[in-house]
Amino acid sequence: MASKGITADEVQSQISKFITGFPFINLIAPAIPGKGLHQFSAEGVTELVAYFNEHYKHYSILKFVPASGAASRMFKHLFEFRQKNDVEQLRLIESDKSFNSVHHFFHHLEQFAFYNCLKNSLQAKGFDLEKMIQKKQYNAIIDDLLEEYGLNYANLPKGLLMFHAYPNGSRVAMEEHLVEAAVYANDEKKLSRIHFTVSPEHQIRFEDRLLEKRDVIEKEYKTKFEVTFSHQKPATDTIAVTLENEPFRNFDGSLLFRPAGHGALIHNLNELDNEIIFIKNIDNIVPDRLRNLTYMYKKAIGGLLIRLQEQTFDFLDILDDGNVDEKTISLIADFAGQELNIDVPDAFEGYDEMEKIDFLFNKLNRPIRVCGMVKNEGEPGGGPFWVIDENGGKSLQIVESSQIDFSDNQQKDIVSKSTHFNPVDLVCGVYDFKGEKFNLLDFVDPNSGFISNKSKDGSLLKAMELPGLWNGAMSDWITIFIETPIITFNPVKTVNDLLRPQHQPE
Repeated sequence: MASKGITADEVQSQISKFITGFPFINLIAPAIPGKGLHQFSAEGVTELVAYFNEHYKHYSILKFVPASGAASRMFKHLFEFRQKNDVEQLRLIESDKSFNSVHHFFHHLEQFAFYNCLKNSLQAKGFDLEKMIQKKQYNAIIDDLLEEYGLNYANLPKGLLMFHAYPNGSRVAMEEHLVEAAVYANDEKKLSRIHFTVSPEHQIRFEDRLLEKRDVIEKEYKTKFEVTFSHQKPATDTIAVTLENEPFRNFDGSLLFRPAGHGALIHNLNELDNEIIFIKNIDNIVPDRLRNLTYMYKKAIGGLLIRLQEQTFDFLDILDDGNVDEKTISLIADFAGQELNIDVPDAFEGYDEMEKIDFLFNKLNRPIRVCGMVKNEGEPGGGPFWVIDENGGKSLQIVESSQIDFSDNQQKDIVSKSTHFNPVDLVCGVYDFKGEKFNLLDFVDPNSGFISNKSKDGSLLKAMELPGLWNGAMSDWITIFIETPIITFNPVKTVNDLLRPQHQPE
């Protein structure tokens, strides 16, 4: 525990959570257009983009990309295929020709951005990829793609896999994020800042790729990059327990700790000094030909954040002065409720003047985030909801399915009426009206984690994840939801997703 920076009290607290469990979140209603979710016309989006372009140079802007996730899950169907015997493989290839099948993978192999690298890797060993496909030597091809002696894709993070092909070569996911950052995460000196959270064992690979490609991208986009990396902190790991809630021990008797999910990255985010931070997942990118719409909506949510934050700061200056007339208090309360989705209770009208000022000041003086939401077309993921906490306070939250009690018919009915889901498209304002950085750890809801069943060395165990980065870790932020088009959401969950039209050249 000491080597990780975790105290015995923290471990005991975690074990208590395994025993008691985490409470389900209490949904009031889905956030839908007109009720917690903003929809902007084309003209409205254009105005927000113009506002961003006019004001962004006054801020230090950074793009934050969680990039430590392993790519191994992308190849699940290839691993399963590899474990079958020859007869079973042939039967599977012939019977399942769906999009996510092994058949589809091999019949479109030349369309993957990594095709030439795979071909060259096999050629260096004396093999011809086209002839191997004709001879149905599938196992050898899969092995060279996934194993260390080949491309090693099973052991790399997604950020280092080739996603998109271009005439001058293919780009890995990390490079595509650099290209995006060059457009909307720069300053008046054309310095583009981007931060990747990576696994310690992979950082050198990221740095090597960056060194290889940086100059080319900087020259093409007339920018300079400031690229930084960080690791998920060992002190945020959580202990694993047996099914009887006793500490799980490895074969050597040591305690088993596990990474606590992306919610732990709030610590990494908290250590960054930039005023405005865009957040986007490593696998949600498109090739250049589809990027303009992404840029437009990134700037739109950025423009909305800057506009709302500037107005919020003006009101905080007034409230901080303390000499506020009733008309101004009413104006600020209306802004808080209508523009920032802050729940101003009916009892507010009965407060005296100082109580009203204190209430509004505390509600406005918080980090702020604007979150893009896309229409739900059957994709998995969290969604925007109105929730109520144990003290009766109402707020907007991004809620994951694991936080919802689906045995409660009322909660289930609320979910069924939800129209949008979370593509992880955020922009955050993390400084207060005095120009001081918020301590983001002060705004985390510690009761919104969840417990899952896992296994280790053949033994079952229970694991705990901390509140998600855009769920409980940002629970007490000012939250704004706006609708963004579905084309801005293009995740790569399986390797076959790279064959979808939005990841292919024209």
